[in-house]
Amino acid sequence: MTGKLLLLMIMIGSISCQSQTKSKMKEAKMNPLLCDTTTGICEVPGSNNAATAMNIKTDIKPIKIIYYTDPICSSCWGIEPQLRKLKLEYGEYIDIDYRMGGLLPDWSYNSGGISKPSDVAHHWKEVSRYYEMPIEGDVWLTDPLSSSYPPSIAIKAAQMQDKTKALIFLRKLRERVFLDNKNITRWEVIQEAANYAGLDTAQLKQDYEGPAKQLFEEDLQYARTLGVRGFPTLFVSAAGKQPVTIYGFRPYDVFESAVKQLLPGARKESINIAPLALFSHYPTLTVKEYAVLAEKTNAQAAAILNQLVAEGSLKKQTVTSGVLYSKP
Repeated sequence: MTGKLLLLMIMIGSISCQSQTKSKMKEAKMNPLLCDTTTGICEVPGSNNAATAMNIKTDIKPIKIIYYTDPICSSCWGIEPQLRKLKLEYGEYIDIDYRMGGLLPDWSYNSGGISKPSDVAHHWKEVSRYYEMPIEGDVWLTDPLSSSYPPSIAIKAAQMQDKTKALIFLRKLRERVFLDNKNITRWEVIQEAANYAGLDTAQLKQDYEGPAKQLFEEDLQYARTLGVRGFPTLFVSAAGKQPVTIYGFRPYDVFESAVKQLLPGARKESINIAPLALFSHYPTLTVKEYAVLAEKTNAQAAAILNQLVAEGSLKKQTVTSGVLYSKP
């Protein structure tokens, strides 16, 4: 063990979850559930730097994105506004391959001031304010998850049925854990989200208990091959071009710049920002998501959305950390 690593471990061991600051969160980055708001990364302990060059084949669309994420990754929840905007503006050029990275295998470790699930609750509330996305965190106090593997395997099972429905399923699982404080390792919660996404739940259960486990293991192995060390990690590639890696929470212009770098001729699709138009693409939106998509301030976005609620055009779910809007 190097002197530098030993010093880091001593520093992170002294962190108090009740008075954690942004600088302390940076020191504690060795814990996968302490997502560093400085780098915007939920990092896997003991992993190496992400690969800087790959040979990735593209399918029909000219730009391929391999996106390593996890259903309980708070930084991944934080980039939902950017990803949703990227899909609307450059969707005709990009194909996103969602891979599960296995953020929390189990609780057989103690690092970064976190040794038990309840230690995560305060941290999630802090990153919620930083990313301006609603995250409650009380699930770690009331019904804590033992691992992120079960929902990750369920997502692989959903992908076996329908990749579009699998994305709806992933989104619903995230809303359930981040806003509703639901333990998404429980089958009844997984099944509910699958029903919402229009998946065949009987087939999902069969695949969840069978081949989806192997698909998840393949994702984990490929992550090691690529050198993935945290989430979100996006490998953006196009034929004949040097791939671009987007690592951690980044503003939208970083995502757009990657597309333009690999495909200079890509033209941005104009987004219809009429009050209800965005809900035809995404059935639920946070204030931050609406603000990014419509290029408004958070205050302007909230005013527009609340007016639609007052008119009966939208409904809203209010939690302590924010609001989720949806069609009635």
